[in-house]
This record gives sequence, structure tokens and C-alpha cells, in this order.
Amino acid sequence: MRSLAVVGGGVIGLAVAWRAAEDGWSVTLFDPSVGSGASWVAGGMLAPLSEGWPGEDAVLAFGAASLARWPEFARRIEAGTGRSVFVADATLTVALDAADVADMRTVAEWLRGRGHDLRLLDRAGVRALEPTLTRTARTGLLAPTEPAIDNRVLVGALRQLAEAAGVLVLAESVESLDLLPHDQIVLAAGAHSASLWPDLPVRPVKGEILRLRRRPGATPVPGRVIRARVHGRSVYLVPRADGIVVGATQYEAGFDTAVTVAGVRDLIADAEEVLPGIGEYELAEAAAGSRPGSPDNLPLIGRLSDRVVSATGHGRNGMLAVPLTVDAVLSLLAGATLPDAEAADPQRLSSQLAVRATGQEATARRNHGGPRERRQSSTGGVR
Repeated sequence: MRSLAVVGGGVIGLAVAWRAAEDGWSVTLFDPSVGSGASWVAGGMLAPLSEGWPGEDAVLAFGAASLARWPEFARRIEAGTGRSVFVADATLTVALDAADVADMRTVAEWLRGRGHDLRLLDRAGVRALEPTLTRTARTGLLAPTEPAIDNRVLVGALRQLAEAAGVLVLAESVESLDLLPHDQIVLAAGAHSASLWPDLPVRPVKGEILRLRRRPGATPVPGRVIRARVHGRSVYLVPRADGIVVGATQYEAGFDTAVTVAGVRDLIADAEEVLPGIGEYELAEAAAGSRPGSPDNLPLIGRLSDRVVSATGHGRNGMLAVPLTVDAVLSLLAGATLPDAEAADPQRLSSQLAVRATGQEATARRNHGGPRERRQSSTGGVR
């Protein structure tokens, strides 16, 4: 039987291990603390359309291709575990000022030109869909095909499926890929991937996130994912069974995962601008994680050598990208390539010096959502 080592136990590593074991591989997964990294500190948005921006056609195409795979992927998870991972079935982005209204119309027109017809709403339309939102919302952009998942339910379900399929999970760190005896290796170590493959242009990007628990009598939880910009900072609210996830700050801060007072303050203040009644909720958790960032906001999925396949660099889109990443990795292990994932081939980034020079610029462009100036603490979220 062919042997496979999966290095990294986040949602990407767990999903690859599960599906590879089902395909007949003898799989060992290495992670000192499975599911405890960025996969645990996430909002769970699946929103490649709402977060798109003109010029990022490759990022949009990759995200849309993965989104299209999510219904079947979730069906397989539910069939194997009895767990449903979905917590919302649509995303509503609201604009609070005239400049954001203009940006929203630009995005809607760009998406329409690429076959994605999102619905623009006026003030009354926003209120009709989500009456608890702020009355200052001028315009809304409804993406009815962009759901959200509970990332922690997903982590648990994937681990259950992996172990049921025969994956050996070892709570161990890998110091060198060369020391692994397996026929093939999938590097899915998130922000730590570059420590095992030094030329890989993956870096940690810090993100803080809050979990708010609804108290009796408090404003109801929105029925959809809510996204907005407040004072130049992006904020999102993702429903949960017991409350809301609010996210997320984004900083170039290395592997620092301490939650800051400023981060909590900004998230709460911005969330309250969008959902005024949120102040009645209980602050149940504040956490931070390190997303694996890439220079151009596309992941790094492809062969690094005859024996090593990369599946990392997903940035804020780790949850969204799981189904397509799994399909792409399984294709590579079978000696083929998946057309929908070709743009994520790490060979597109051939010069490490160029990567280092452009990494900060690409992050700023993506997080700021367009040409208008944004604060450096502009937020995007661990999705």
C-alpha cells in the first residue's frame, strides 16, 4: 500500500488525510496539536464573490470553483458523521457611506461581467432582510450562494472522518521532511510551512476574532453573514447557534497570537456600528491565530518535488478552499493536475526575493479592498 505523510492538522491537512485514506493510501498525519491553529480561530465565511475586487480574477475564479464544491463536500461530511457544518446560507454586505456605496456598485458590475449576478439592495431592502441592522446602512449587496460554516464543527467532523478511514494521527512535530520515510508527503502546515520548505513564500498574518454569546432578551442573531466597512476597517458578523463570531483584525506581526486591547476595542466598536444591539451580548471568547499568507492571495498547491506536494498559503480563505484543495492534492498524488487549481501552482512564484519584495504590498491591496486609502489595521478576517 502506498504511504502518505500529511504534515499539518488543520482543516486542509485533516481533509486531505481523510480523502487520501479513502482512496487507498496508508496515511499518517503529523501535528503536535491537531485543529488548534488558524482553523480553530476562524469565522467560517465562504465568500469569494462578496470579497472580490476588480483585477483579482484568478483569486475570484479559484474561490468560486471551491465554493461550487462545498455542497457535495458538506453532504459527504454529514453522511459520514451526522453533523451539518452550515450556519448561514447567504452573505449580505452593507455600505454605510457614499464611498462604500460606489465601491459596492463597482464590485457588483465586475462580478456580473464574470457571470455572478449578486443583488443590489436599497436602504429599505436591507432593512427588510435584516431589520436589526443599523438604520444608516445605505445599500446592500446580497450574495445568496455564499453560506458560512462552523469551523469548529468542521474540525471535529474531519478528524472523526480521518480516524474512521484509518488515518494514524500522531501528536508530533516534524523537524525535517527528509526524515519522513513515506512515499509521498503533503505539506499542509499553514503559516509554519516555510520552516519545512524554506523557499516557500508563506508567512504568518495575525488575526484576532471575537465570539459573542446571545443573552436572553438580546437582539436576535442575523440570519445571514453580515459584512461592512467602518472607519476604513472591514468587519464581519457570522451567525452561530448561540451567538455571533465577529472578525477580524489583520496584522503583519509574525507568530504573535496575543489578543490586544486595541483589537478587541475596534472589533466591538465596529460591530456595534453595524448591529447596534450587539452590546447586550456576552463576550465569550477573544482569540488570535496566524493565517498562512501568500504574496498574491492565492494558495500554494502543487508539487515542490517528486515526493512533496504543497497545500498551504490559503490566507483568509482556508475554510473556503478546503474542497478544491483536497481535489487538487488528490489529483497531484494520482499524477494529474486539476484545471481549476492551476493558478495556485507554487511554481508561479519562482523568485523568493521578488516574493519578499511584494508580500506587504499584496496584503495591503487585498485587505484594503480597493484603491481608496484604508487604515493599516484594516481587517479581513480568518475565514
